[in-house]
Amino acid sequence: MSFTIRNSVKERLARGEVASSMTVRLTRGIEIARLAATAGFDSLYVDLEHSSLSLETTSQICIAALNVGIAPFVRVPQLELIGRVLDGGALGIIVPDVRNAAAAREAVRAAKYPPLGERGFATALPHFEFRSLPAREAYPALDAATMVIVQFESAEAIDHAEAIFATAGVDMALFGTNDLTADLGIPGDYESPKVRDAYARAIAAANKHGKHVGVGGLGSQPKLIAEFVKMGARYVSTGTDLGFLLSAATAQAKQVRALET
Repeated sequence: MSFTIRNSVKERLARGEVASSMTVRLTRGIEIARLAATAGFDSLYVDLEHSSLSLETTSQICIAALNVGIAPFVRVPQLELIGRVLDGGALGIIVPDVRNAAAAREAVRAAKYPPLGERGFATALPHFEFRSLPAREAYPALDAATMVIVQFESAEAIDHAEAIFATAGVDMALFGTNDLTADLGIPGDYESPKVRDAYARAIAAANKHGKHVGVGGLGSQPKLIAEFVKMGARYVSTGTDLGFLLSAATAQAKQVRALET
């Protein structure tokens, strides 16, 4: 029996549309997946680089996201976790601070099955609703659905963008704009021409190789996000659950305080 795994982000990208994502750093409950879908997001990604979330919680959130039809990704702090988060239900991995093609190939090696990579085979995965499929059917289905997303967070990555995007198995580069500005010597200066140049160079390289660029770290800069999407970026990481909660809570508290005047 053949089995197709849906990845809502890959589907939107294939149509040339813009995909949206929220980041999970705070929430431990699977409800966050339903909330993200209800809000209209195409995906979420669990941030294991900058949170204390466990692999168990990550898997539960990923499985919940699969069940509500949005693509679950995981940002991994080290390559050794890639196989475990993918087996746990993720449809893609985000690898921080990839600076060259060699690092991109290592990410692909860990995320893809032979012959492209070296991911080990596990049976009864959540992607197949825990059915046991033979490897000859599972490998192509999982490889087709699984995205390898590298992060551009340095000037070195931009300089090697052509070679990174030429790497077989790499689907997208997601900008870590905050870290990029720090590396460029302009921390927090999102409006700098250096940032625009970095996005322009990356988007041109991505288009050349049929790959994609994602905007990250600019949740507070909607005009810049719109500018980079107009330039050709096709994935937007909008912000974190923690940031959304604090922003909404702060607004409500201010509204009540204003009643005193």
